[in-house]
Parts: sequence; C-alpha cells; structure tokens
Amino acid sequence: MKKYKVAIVEDYKLLAQAISGIVNSFEHFEVIFTCENGKIFTETISEKNLPDVILMDINMPIMNGIETTKWLKENFPNVHVLALSVEDDEKTILEMIKSGAGGYLLKDVDKNILENALLTILETRIYYTKLVNEAILHSLNKEKEQLKDTEITFLKLICTELTYKEIADKMHLSPKTIDGYRDQLFVKLNVKNRIGLVLFAIKNKIYIP
Repeated sequence: MKKYKVAIVEDYKLLAQAISGIVNSFEHFEVIFTCENGKIFTETISEKNLPDVILMDINMPIMNGIETTKWLKENFPNVHVLALSVEDDEKTILEMIKSGAGGYLLKDVDKNILENALLTILETRIYYTKLVNEAILHSLNKEKEQLKDTEITFLKLICTELTYKEIADKMHLSPKTIDGYRDQLFVKLNVKNRIGLVLFAIKNKIYIP
C-alpha cells in the first residue's frame, strides 16, 4: 500500500515526536523527517526526500512558518502545507493562507480531524475549517467597508462587458486614472486580474448578476 510522505516542522521536540507518532498511526501516512525550524527545513528538503504534505508550525525561531511556507511555494510549489498552530487570531490565519498554506488547524485538534484534513488537502489542495472561513469572510467584509464610492462604482462596471476605456468614459475619468483604480484594487483585494475583481464584487454583492 502506498503511503503519503509527511514532514513536520515544529520547534518543540516533544510535541514533534507526539505528532509524528499520531501521523505514523494513520493507515495512509508516514513521517519521513522532522525539523525544528524553517531554516533547518530548507536545508533538509530536496527532490530525493520530497514530502507530499508538510505539517507546519508558525511561531518558530530563526525562520517562522509563514516565511518557510513562502519559501516552499517558490521552490517546491507542488508540496502541500497544512498549518498546525496554537495561534487562532485572524491576522495569523490570513497571513498563513496567503503565504500558500492549503489549510489551518489548531494543535488541540482531534486526531481523526487531522487525518481527514491530510487526506482532503491531498485530494483537493485545500482544507478550510470554520475558523479559516470566518477569518476570510471577516477580512472580505472589512475590505468591502474600506472601499471608496468610486472604487465600488468601478467594481460594478468591471463586471460588465465594458472595456477599461469605456469605463473611464462612463465615470468621466481618464484611462490612466482607471488603470490606477484597477492596480490599487489588485493590491487591496489581493487579486491578480479582472476575473478576480469580478469574483470579489459578486461574492460581496457589490454586483448582482
């Protein structure tokens, strides 16, 4: 039977050993190595010992989980990351998800949930709990509240078939100003293209098809 390979990045040795024992008890998983921090992890991982998924702590010395996940996604983008932390604040959760983690669990999670999360993240690339969904939703609502009236108007028009030049004409603004709105919203809403803006507008009921 094929077993998925797991690596654990956790600075508390005793906890790392405990997590390792739990994961090794799962039918479809085996731990291939553990590391005390992100720096050691970047020096350990290679194509020869590539894990399928990483259980990543966040608060670690030298190189934390957010920095390590960003590095991993740049160097080994197909390796999945499941954050395992004691931190439950919105800022940390969102930073970890934005850095490339496919899921986020608290360390007091039941082992059956951990096993299911590992399987799910391998099958679908993401495993979002209620905790993560609430953090994302709250963040989106805050971003919506912070939008200016002109940005909201622009988002409504971006959902139509109008070109950027036609949107500029309709808003009585220059194409350069419209390009500025677009680029600012890319950064503010953490999206990369017009489709991302449209999806944000629909999801937050700024535009109703």
